[in-house]
Amino acid sequence: MHAAVVIAHPCDDSFTKELAAGVVAGLRAGHHTVDVVDLYALGFAPAMTTAERAAYHGDEPILDPLVAVQASLVQRVDTLVFVYPTWWSGLPAILKGWLDRVLVPGVGFVFDERTTAVRPGLTNVRRIIGVSTYGSPRRYVRFVNDNGRRTLTRALRASCGLRTRVRWYACYGIDTSTAADRAEFAASVERAMAGLR
Repeated sequence: MHAAVVIAHPCDDSFTKELAAGVVAGLRAGHHTVDVVDLYALGFAPAMTTAERAAYHGDEPILDPLVAVQASLVQRVDTLVFVYPTWWSGLPAILKGWLDRVLVPGVGFVFDERTTAVRPGLTNVRRIIGVSTYGSPRRYVRFVNDNGRRTLTRALRASCGLRTRVRWYACYGIDTSTAADRAEFAASVERAMAGLR
């Protein structure tokens, strides 16, 4: 298995970064190839530029070399793992921007030349995994729709194909969790990654 682990948190001492380290360690323990994409460490700019929007439906929709590297990566891996905190019931802006700028026409989706219908562009991706923390309890998260999870497990999955498997690991109520709760969750995620086949 070849996985890209996409991390979206600005603080190196965050629980998200701790989870990401466990995800990477677990995948490597399972003898999987891992590419780490730490969006803040890369200095990834989330906002699509005016020039990028103008080029979006053209022959060369990617103008930024860093975005081109990311697009090449997602076209090579068979697993995408996202590790991020849920903020305002959604993805952090940097991660949403990564999706906007990387998964452009020709990468995230393609147009059927005959029917002009949209078809999946990432048919190489066989698995999407999400690892997210939530300040609120599960009941509240479900009430507000868990938009980040829906974006990755529904919209992104549609760009990969409906046979793409999805796994989700959620740490709810982190604002009131104990160190033991967090350690148990982190260990369970690392074990799950090591056991992937």
